[in-house]
Amino acid sequence: GSPDKPIVITLVPSGDVPTITKAGTAIADCLSKLTGLSYNIEVGTNFAASIEALGANKAQFGFLNTFSAILAQQKYDVTPLLVSLRKYKGKLENFYQGQFIANKASNIKTIADLKGKTFCFVDPNSTSGYIIPVIVLKANGIDPEVDLKGTQNAGSHDNVAIAVYKGDCDAGATFVDVRTDSKPIKENYPDILDKVDAFYITDNIPNDGLQVAKGVDPALTDATVNGLLFISNDPGGNAMLRNLYSYGGLEKVGPDFYNAFAELMKKAGVDPSSLVK
Repeated sequence: GSPDKPIVITLVPSGDVPTITKAGTAIADCLSKLTGLSYNIEVGTNFAASIEALGANKAQFGFLNTFSAILAQQKYDVTPLLVSLRKYKGKLENFYQGQFIANKASNIKTIADLKGKTFCFVDPNSTSGYIIPVIVLKANGIDPEVDLKGTQNAGSHDNVAIAVYKGDCDAGATFVDVRTDSKPIKENYPDILDKVDAFYITDNIPNDGLQVAKGVDPALTDATVNGLLFISNDPGGNAMLRNLYSYGGLEKVGPDFYNAFAELMKKAGVDPSSLVK
């Protein structure tokens, strides 16, 4: 936590990376002022890079997405500390949902219509952008490897929405609702709702949040958690968190926060621990 050995927070590149970098840097600076400790942020090149940074203690804290948080917990004893709250149907909630979106010109109205179409995922470690959609596709008799004309990982939810908007992919998977929640998309593609339909909504998924690497000094953990909760309750700080990942707030959780969801995925045939390499 000293200037020559700062505390590193790793961030997953799930949205617009320049926006995440800017907001993350502002939050790190704010944490430094509040705690007297030095913080740096690093945005992972992909979701897995952020998991590995925590596993190798190159980062002490992480804002990992849900599936990465579960993987990191099973692989490296990375512990959840805070869960994000987001405005969902008018209320702050600690869960979200995924959606399948399609370019209106592609005439896709149901999961069955995806046969023979091109499809954009986010990243293999994205919960609503890969893991859950694959479960949904298979449950509906569609094998992504065989039945789709082609698939690609666009890297972020914003990129999936843009690819579907432009027709680079007929359809894709994102969180609800990247079309209206992402500032860069609202600014650059104001007519996205006219061109891109959401045609399927998933079950609830627990939100992402803050995690801590194994062996980090509890005093540093407390200082970081309390600093972030202070930021979350401050209007200016809250705006920074909104820019980071559309957070509306943060709340403390226990280490078992994701257990039920991990079990649910296991039942659906996705065992996170089997994906641990």
